[in-house]
Amino acid sequence: MATFGVTMFPTDYSIQPVALGRALEERGFESVFFPEHTHIPASRRSRWPGGDDLPQEYWHTHDPFVALGAIAATTERLKLGTGICLIPERDPILLANVVASLDLISNGRVLLGIGAGWNAEEMENHGTAFKDRWPVTKERIQAMRQIWTQEEAEFHGAHVDFDKIWSYPKPVQAGGPPVLIGADTPWAHQRVVDYADGWLPIFGRSDVRDSLAALRIVAEQAGRDMSTIELSVFGVPPREEIVTGLIEAGFQRILFWLPPAGEDEIIPRLDRYAAFIESLGQSDA
Repeated sequence: MATFGVTMFPTDYSIQPVALGRALEERGFESVFFPEHTHIPASRRSRWPGGDDLPQEYWHTHDPFVALGAIAATTERLKLGTGICLIPERDPILLANVVASLDLISNGRVLLGIGAGWNAEEMENHGTAFKDRWPVTKERIQAMRQIWTQEEAEFHGAHVDFDKIWSYPKPVQAGGPPVLIGADTPWAHQRVVDYADGWLPIFGRSDVRDSLAALRIVAEQAGRDMSTIELSVFGVPPREEIVTGLIEAGFQRILFWLPPAGEDEIIPRLDRYAAFIESLGQSDA
């Protein structure tokens, strides 16, 4: 049976995380995913993949881990996802500690959706060159796994390099939270197979069912069992033919968009989504 959640930019003007988390858990949703952008460079040189006009929520969003921490403290079952965390913009030792702390506080509810980002100037402000974004991402994830699983972690790579360290807490989830790569290209499929636990594409920017078929081929060629790859998709419209088609294709987690709006708009929308899920006979409530 599929599970259902939402993704939303948590902003200074939208429904706040605690209210959203409680409303989601009360209605039986499985998960909430928050994106991140620490800032948007005012030059606006990098083109947004979603279109010409960048929505203002991109430079009004809360830090996802602060927002998810607030939800963790006020819910019991709701899974807490980043969709996505921009790995090239975060120090791996610090991020490993943040993620492990959230996983411990939430009793193992973290889902780490990751990506390398599209805004070259933004990541350059954080010290990462655009051309290096994916090699940096891979090494930082590998280094974080060492920190999460080893008493004395060390890592020596081209982009991450540290001698033995002590770092606690360790995550509740064995090996650390699932790492879900949020990109949809042939290169992304290979990265999912090589070093991730799952795939988290955006619905509507490509035919994700065709992409899933391509991912299966890459996994087969690499000898990776597809049952070890968690399949989620976000930005899905609540339409029966679309949702059932995605589930039949093999997606296990369906995430609906929420606009960064106030409670007066979000709560009725959640009620409609919950009723839609129930009509499918897929509710976990």
